[in-house]
Amino acid sequence: MNNKAEDPNLWNDATEAQGLMRERQQLDDSIAGVKRLEQQLNDNVELIELGEEEGDASVVKEAEEALKALKAEADRRQVEAMLSGEADSNDTYVEVHSGAGGTESQDWANMLLRMYIRWAEKQGFKVEVLEVHEGEEAGIKSATILVKGHNAYGWLKTESGVHRLVRISPYDSNARRHTSFSSTWVYPVVDDSINIEVNESDCRIDTYRSSGAGGQHVNTTDSAVRITHIPTGIVVACQQERSQHKNRAKAWDMLRARLYEAELKKREEAANAEAASKTDIGWGHQIRSYVLQPYQLVKDLRTGVESTAPDDVLNGELNPFMEAALAHRISGKDAGEIADVD
Repeated sequence: MNNKAEDPNLWNDATEAQGLMRERQQLDDSIAGVKRLEQQLNDNVELIELGEEEGDASVVKEAEEALKALKAEADRRQVEAMLSGEADSNDTYVEVHSGAGGTESQDWANMLLRMYIRWAEKQGFKVEVLEVHEGEEAGIKSATILVKGHNAYGWLKTESGVHRLVRISPYDSNARRHTSFSSTWVYPVVDDSINIEVNESDCRIDTYRSSGAGGQHVNTTDSAVRITHIPTGIVVACQQERSQHKNRAKAWDMLRARLYEAELKKREEAANAEAASKTDIGWGHQIRSYVLQPYQLVKDLRTGVESTAPDDVLNGELNPFMEAALAHRISGKDAGEIADVD
């Protein structure tokens, strides 16, 4: 790739050149990451030996803690190495939809949206909020975000499904326990190398006013755009921009991405018919339970991975669940071998 990058004729095709440079940078970053792990491993082993020779327990303890963190990163990279799907390296859209239950489920959907934004920020990914449909009293009815970063889709694709919350409702004056459901839908951004044809005659395009907090930021024009793909029933919407033209362009991109994700899902199910239940996506397929009362437990129903710290999970500590789900999905390994959450 270095040799190809030095070819003066490379930029005759800008699209091919950009793809090559992007892949080259990703490989370079991966190699540098492995070398850094090796160097830090050697450095901390030497520190432990030095601390033991000098009887300095604090140095030994510090190096041992560094090795634990190093192992966690190595485990994450090992799982990430399995992200070799056609679109795994792409940016991704994440949709969150509240279920039946009014304010309760709308508040839960808002909590889920925040959880994914916090997770993405912790990974160093960029997040754009494309569309938010506010609830009447609290929370959201639906929202769409764009997560930008290497392997964003590869990591987040395991989050598609129904998420269940059990808690004492803050909206119930009798302090009763409520169960709420919301769903997450994840689909990859389609890059220039993937050609997805959409006939405009198959689509219905609606415009409407963007919803928001009001005041000086309220949009008084019909700039938000919703596109319905009639053959499949897929609906996408964008209200991020004040310009209807820009929202329309982003909505078309989202629609192509949804159609591409649907095609990927068909291929996966055809290739893994015996394991289709692992990757089934849709309302009614519950993947994870979050119990806040009467006890505290988050449990992934596909892999069995658990956490007794739901606040941490809701603040974006999702990697153990994602790692286990990826390993379960790709290689069928026991989740217990992949992730153990205290």
